[in-house]
Amino acid sequence: MAESDVDFATRAPHPALRHLVRRYIGYTQHDVGLTVHRGLPSGTVTLIISLAEPIKMVGGPGGGSQAQAVVGGLHLEPTLIRQDRFQQGLHLELNPVGLRALLGVPATELTSDVIDLADLPVTWARSLPDRLAAQPTWEARFALLDVELSGALRPVNLVAEVQWAWRQMLTGRGAQPVNDLADEVGWSRRHFTARFAREVGLGPKQVSRLIRFEHSAALIRAGQQLADAAIAAGYYDQAHMTNEWRVFAGCTPATWVREELPFLQDLSDEDPAQSLA
Repeated sequence: MAESDVDFATRAPHPALRHLVRRYIGYTQHDVGLTVHRGLPSGTVTLIISLAEPIKMVGGPGGGSQAQAVVGGLHLEPTLIRQDRFQQGLHLELNPVGLRALLGVPATELTSDVIDLADLPVTWARSLPDRLAAQPTWEARFALLDVELSGALRPVNLVAEVQWAWRQMLTGRGAQPVNDLADEVGWSRRHFTARFAREVGLGPKQVSRLIRFEHSAALIRAGQQLADAAIAAGYYDQAHMTNEWRVFAGCTPATWVREELPFLQDLSDEDPAQSLA
């Protein structure tokens, strides 16, 4: 399979946004040979803005729809996206805790779904894709995101215990037992799970699995062998990791490497816990 010509640009968002936005990723791809991309589940809500043709979802959450910009909530299966030969756009990773301060809706309303950005109840959603496309450079686009998103922030009341638990899960790469987190905040496991899911959209056990899975994908993308990545990501062994990949990605890690890795570079060189601090 021939490799596409890929260019990435990344930047941290404005400090006022870093508790909600992990990073900005700009991408340009020419001569894309892979016709369907697997949008892997992760521990973040995803905002994708195409600066070229509309985004076409053909399977999984949002399957059968298309839009110029989409927001994908936490989900437990891949979103399958039809790829054009030329692609250009922006990818933002958003913290589900307190997300309504930025998007006007809680993360629970996005769970297991992909929606058109223009359908969100925020004033910037409809005009932002065209305004970004009009900017001449990635730095100018990132600067516009800083202005628009920081200006859109609204105060919200956060559950301190849930916010703390979320950060602990990120810092620990999803390794802490749910019982331990519940004990730390002084709640029963049942109450903790319910409050967490009410804010984040999924229960803490599911989110821990997603964070661990996301970490394994970053390690593989960075060049680690599968067996080493499995242990480093907190799995019992490679077979355990492979079973989780079948659930979350719909394929084995080896299949993903063959299909996707030639079109990606290492974008996992930061600690998500630090980037959302």
